[in-house]
Amino acid sequence: MANSLLSDASQRLEQALKHTSISEDAIESLKFPKASLSVSIPVRMDDGSLQVFQGYRVRYDDTRGPGKGGVRYHPNVSMDEVQSLAFWMTFKCAALGLPFGGAKGGITVNPKLLSRLELERLSRGYIDAIADFIGPDVDILAPDVYTNSMIMGWMMDQYSIIRRCICPAVVTGKPVTMGGSVGREAATALGAFFVIQSMLPKFDQAPQETTVAIQGFGNAGGTLAELLFQAGYRVVAVSDSQGAIYAKNGLDIPAIRNNKESTRGLRAPYCNGSVCTTPEHEVLTNEELLALDVDLLVPAALENQITEANAHLIKAKLVFEVANGPITSAADKILEEKGIYVFPDILVNAGGVTVSYFEWVQNRSGLYWTLDEVNQKLKTRIVEEADRIWSVSHQLGIPLRTAAYVHAISRLGEAISAKGTRDYYVNGHGKH
Repeated sequence: MANSLLSDASQRLEQALKHTSISEDAIESLKFPKASLSVSIPVRMDDGSLQVFQGYRVRYDDTRGPGKGGVRYHPNVSMDEVQSLAFWMTFKCAALGLPFGGAKGGITVNPKLLSRLELERLSRGYIDAIADFIGPDVDILAPDVYTNSMIMGWMMDQYSIIRRCICPAVVTGKPVTMGGSVGREAATALGAFFVIQSMLPKFDQAPQETTVAIQGFGNAGGTLAELLFQAGYRVVAVSDSQGAIYAKNGLDIPAIRNNKESTRGLRAPYCNGSVCTTPEHEVLTNEELLALDVDLLVPAALENQITEANAHLIKAKLVFEVANGPITSAADKILEEKGIYVFPDILVNAGGVTVSYFEWVQNRSGLYWTLDEVNQKLKTRIVEEADRIWSVSHQLGIPLRTAAYVHAISRLGEAISAKGTRDYYVNGHGKH
């Protein structure tokens, strides 16, 4: 675990292991990814030139079931990042009691610079390169940063072409017309909303008296902002990659979302607008947003946003991680000393993978649920697990993040123990 991001992520595992009693074999097996794949993806560009992009797929653990995890398109995607995301997915699936292991994938690319056709060629080329590494019973893909249902549809279709069968269960987050589940698009935000709603009464905090700042205004952050706005919360600040806006008395979130989305079109699959173009608001930097004196802070952008360098500036009473790994382990200690409650990513943003599980089940059974059924199943599961993690935290006197990992590790340890020893076989042949 020499890589910096994965090494930092693994410190959460080390902290949680102090409060568990799983076997040494189980501990050792959780320290390393099971399989990592790096591929080159040649793409013919619209001008006739050839560009080669680097892609990755990692299955960190499959003890509890096939790997499950999204595919990220971003200029900063690396093997270290993908391994870390797969690590987090392993514990997220276990924390939510889902029959999946953890996986993740990505391509090092700025997708906003590609045309729609170039984007499709890249997405299909990625599946061509990793087809033997994935499958409905092996490793299941989903959307992540800068990927969406359209891209998932291309990926599912390409896998089906390769396998010469219709294989909807290999990818979740697909268009509903291709076997996707209703409710999947908003699931990450809705799951976070359910966690916030269920935890807020424990602090005697009413929505109407609660101020919120949200870093990240993409699918998860923007949708959550609107859900909180509709529920009466005062969302005073939001941001995207270009900056942040702030209004002491609260923002008109639906109007801001409409303004940001106004540049989206068929020829531009990604939104090029910015919340910063909305008039009559104070403009801040993302760093200034994180330091606002609010009740709830929601990091919903990328990892490593709150670090040892800026953690002392955080004034929010409660932090709900919608992004994966937005707080470093060193920053965790500072926030804990400040008395700030951090609700961890492996709980708060687990709505997406939970509804992905529902989609996979629907694909396998051929029976499809209504939106109300999907949302109610999500609410029941994520609120129950949030309550369990809260109880573990208070029973053991440990931070919520550590409690979430303890909760997940107990399930992983049980699964590893149930499978028994595997050292009887060497290279597929029994010892004698």
